[in-house]
Amino acid sequence: MIKKSFSYIGISFLNLLSLLPLSFLYVISKGGYYFIYYIFGYRRLVVRENLTNSFPEKSASEIAVLEKMFFKYFADLVVEVIKLASISETELLKRVKFNNLELVEDYINNSQSILACTGHYGNWELGMMALGLRVKATAYVIYKPLSNPSFDTWFYKIRTSTSNYFIPMRQTLRSIASTRNKITMYCFAGDQTPVKNEARVWINFLHQPTPVLQGIEKIAFQTNRPVIYFNMQLVKQGYYEVDCYLVAEKPVETKEGDITKINFRLLEEIITTKPAYWLWSHRRWKHKPENL
Repeated sequence: MIKKSFSYIGISFLNLLSLLPLSFLYVISKGGYYFIYYIFGYRRLVVRENLTNSFPEKSASEIAVLEKMFFKYFADLVVEVIKLASISETELLKRVKFNNLELVEDYINNSQSILACTGHYGNWELGMMALGLRVKATAYVIYKPLSNPSFDTWFYKIRTSTSNYFIPMRQTLRSIASTRNKITMYCFAGDQTPVKNEARVWINFLHQPTPVLQGIEKIAFQTNRPVIYFNMQLVKQGYYEVDCYLVAEKPVETKEGDITKINFRLLEEIITTKPAYWLWSHRRWKHKPENL
């Protein structure tokens, strides 16, 4: 009961904070960066280890620069996500520009459902909300619920405010079966870490053996829906552009593993080009292959 009361107080504070303009919230994020990085040290060792292992060619000083760049962006990302609680549709569309979205619209206009994939790069939450306003098909986003029920409910309301539906990972197949007669777009964040007993498929990603989820590939084979990758790039503080890449038009004609490998190859190229904007604080490599 006490925990729930504190959660409600925290949520009320975040809702009030979201009413502030982003320009002011970015001032707060500057102070937040110093607190997170220098005082609290939030997952600094995790970030440093991830960066060091992913970029073995970089010196310790170069890794330190990337580390600070990540935490500065992470502080901005936090206030941007808070702002989503009150952001208007007009401002949302102003801050996210979609390039070559006709790639998606052509399939939908031809009554063809699609599968979309992205990574935890840039402000993926902002991107998904803006996409829900731009695409005619109903968007279903696969997500992992938060451990705190109160914050999960609060965040769920924010995420679904632009007509998107959010489906817990364990209910993906059931949802796809129930919507098979509708024109839909199912969206996956393909870089999530499998639980240990489900880490069966490994690829080389950022110079490390990495367990991967193959959910989107398995669904693509079952439904033969086109797979499209969304690449979200930071243009300037608070503004993003999204490019769409066709991964597979007819998944049944691809070889097993191809779709997963292409998705991760695209993500790796994106991260390598501008490393600071991926979620390095995630313990992506906490599982190791048994034979190592």
